[in-house]
Amino acid sequence: MNANKPRVIKDYDKLDPEIQEKIKLEYPSGYSENLIYFTNKDGKRVSALPFETEDKYYLVRMTIYEAEKIIEEDDDYDSTGSLKDSAKEEYENKYADDDILAGTDDVDEIDDVADDDFDDDDDDFDDDADED
Repeated sequence: MNANKPRVIKDYDKLDPEIQEKIKLEYPSGYSENLIYFTNKDGKRVSALPFETEDKYYLVRMTIYEAEKIIEEDDDYDSTGSLKDSAKEEYENKYADDDILAGTDDVDEIDDVADDDFDDDDDDFDDDADED
């Protein structure tokens, strides 16, 4: 991760569709196995999907349940949770000239990071709201 990039914490459904499509290319086998955990500014442990673009470093806030549900409900993924070849080909062609899809190779180094340096685009988000 480039330390000079703005870092943003955002919910998946609040991302631009273009970013969502690029995330699908980065994680064609789903999101739940790629979540990382960090402690937010309120001291709560939060899970998120890391994604780096040319301009920003995202932590896409989601639980394992939400990650699985997103894939389950997305028509671009098949019943096994894998990105369909047709969707993959479409997005690869659409973003062929973008250099931003190579950014999360070093994410394994991030295990537990505080979000003090992140812009939280959803200040009123309650981490416990969706937990049952």
